Amino acid sequence: MDIDAAGGAASAGILAGAMERPTGHAGDAEGNCTDCGQPVDNRFCPNCGQPTHVHRSLMHLGEEMLHGVLHFDARIWRTLPLLAINPGRLTREWVQGRRTRYVSPLAMFLFTVFLMFFAFSFSGALEPNVTTTLTPAERAELLTDLADARTELAAAQKAAEGSPGSQALRLTAQARETAVGVLETRLGQTPSVARRTDGFTPGTWQAQVHDAVASGDLKVNLGDEHMNEKITKKLLNPDLAIYKLQQTAYKFSFLLIPISIPFVALLFLWRRGFTLYDHGVFVLYSLTAMSILAIFVSLLGPVWQGFAILGAGLFTFGVPVHMFAQLKGAYGLSWFSAAWRTFFLLMFCSMAFTLFILAIIALGLTG
Repeated sequence: MDIDAAGGAASAGILAGAMERPTGHAGDAEGNCTDCGQPVDNRFCPNCGQPTHVHRSLMHLGEEMLHGVLHFDARIWRTLPLLAINPGRLTREWVQGRRTRYVSPLAMFLFTVFLMFFAFSFSGALEPNVTTTLTPAERAELLTDLADARTELAAAQKAAEGSPGSQALRLTAQARETAVGVLETRLGQTPSVARRTDGFTPGTWQAQVHDAVASGDLKVNLGDEHMNEKITKKLLNPDLAIYKLQQTAYKFSFLLIPISIPFVALLFLWRRGFTLYDHGVFVLYSLTAMSILAIFVSLLGPVWQGFAILGAGLFTFGVPVHMFAQLKGAYGLSWFSAAWRTFFLLMFCSMAFTLFILAIIALGLTG
């Protein structure tokens, strides 16, 4: 099965399992249930639970879709505030069975991941950013380098034209074009060579990656020749590689759950009374909170630099505070126990995220 199809099928299956049956709005009894045929004398069928009044309006179809994905009713307004200011209580109450008032952690995680990738695509947060601010001394040095690079480019182009069949000379000329384009871009100038023969614009990160792979300066060595060849081929088209990675990260985002649960479990090896399910709920609500924060930062950051600075501060200081509060409240820990577990949890998060990125690279660039 294709990797993308497998990821999409897995995500869809998990999302479907996280949905609850839409309840809609029950009206008057209609004699027999339209689903199972059982006689009914109330608003709901006593056999299968279906409302006896069946809606057939377009508006209700949209309502059922939102409700089925995320219980888009009063529960979302009970869940979000607790997730932000008292995540420990939210986690503890769900684990202890008080669930009807809150949104399912799995459904909420999958829905916010979808919104996060949508926000990233909309805001361009996943696009590499190579913009830098230059001092006068740096600008003068770059102007000198640019003059030298243009001289080298002219010589490389002349050599390539003299030997049209030489692959090495053609790659050298392309590398010189990219070098000139990089310097012109850093200086804020329009690239003098608007488009190369291979379609890349000199100075762009796509051209740099392509040239590094084509010349052998950037080599892939994962211990498997077939895998190396597949990844190298995709890196020759960096835009396609980024697209594949984004799609794979979205489709396989659920992998963060099984990757993260063992790390949380390590923090409670010697404490009885906690199960892997409890740790799973903790992970889901924590990942959901981080996803929501990423959504706001990606959407508001481009609007005003202050939002970007605020978002950076929240990721630097707010994330540890949120983890501390969730650990302390969810597991009933003392301040000291929650503090040292937060320290190790932050390190475990880096390990889990690294494993996830490696898995996404392997799945996205070899599929």
